[in-house]
Amino acid sequence: MGTLLRAPDAVLEAREAKKGLHFVLEILVFVAVFFVCTVGEVLVLLPVQTVMLMRDQEYQRAALSGDLERAMELVERVTGSDAYVIASLFVTVVMILVVALFCKLIQKRKMTSLGFVREGAAREYGKGLVFGLLLFSAAALLCVVTGSMKLSFTPEAFSLPMFLLFAVGFLFQGMAEEMLCRGYFMVSLGRRNTMAVAALVNAAAFAALHLGNPGLTPLAMVNLVLFGIFASLCFLRTGNIWLIGALHSVWNLAQGNIYGVRVSGLATSCTVFSSEMTAGRELINGGAFGLEGGLAVTAVLAAGIAALCFFQTGRSNHADKRMEVV
Repeated sequence: MGTLLRAPDAVLEAREAKKGLHFVLEILVFVAVFFVCTVGEVLVLLPVQTVMLMRDQEYQRAALSGDLERAMELVERVTGSDAYVIASLFVTVVMILVVALFCKLIQKRKMTSLGFVREGAAREYGKGLVFGLLLFSAAALLCVVTGSMKLSFTPEAFSLPMFLLFAVGFLFQGMAEEMLCRGYFMVSLGRRNTMAVAALVNAAAFAALHLGNPGLTPLAMVNLVLFGIFASLCFLRTGNIWLIGALHSVWNLAQGNIYGVRVSGLATSCTVFSSEMTAGRELINGGAFGLEGGLAVTAVLAAGIAALCFFQTGRSNHADKRMEVV
């Protein structure tokens, strides 16, 4: 465990580039960076939403007649559509750009200090895709064998082009959140604090980013913190962002577009399977929030954290042997 919580190369590079700020200041700067990311995403997404609404004849009629209540219902319908969700996934590229520019221009950090190393990048990314699918599948299996969820194959709900768009969108979204919380924030905290503090604080911040999601429960918040801790340990264990970025992406894709459950409270209709949550088993299946709000995911994440802590192979710092990503 002590080896796992040792500062990785990314943190050592960041320390050399610029001295860390006071703990409170690091948090305030993180909030500011996240705010800029959010505003940027909204500005990019707004024209997309406008075009979608202008093409909706029902919305136009409601708006022209002054029926604001009906117009708002139609806005919610449009923003809940698969097309809009896909657009919102793609605009997380804004977060990737903002974080990269902030770290490079303000913190004077190299991309390697965010975990973007060339050595074994494809291999690590591939491992993340496999592990992410296996981990969430384990949670889904727990729900099925405990009678907490029923799965059925629904080819009529599946569209290959839509699925591929979701897949690419989640590749951006998963990596964007990992860059923000692990590559940027955890490493920034680690410049002046222990890695244990950096991991816990960024995990709490990651959970806080989901406070506005529908169906959020106390257990869901616990699971989000656990996922943040798990992701932090993955970053520390591997010394790169590739594995956890891929794992995060496919974890979300598996939820919504393979198993047909809600992704942190958000639903999609393009799925391989449809899921039916058993009433009265919300403690296990997560209810309206999706599996991330239940004990099945708690068990899987706890097992993943334990595996990272107690079955490590040992990570060594060899920053000088790694090739910087330009």
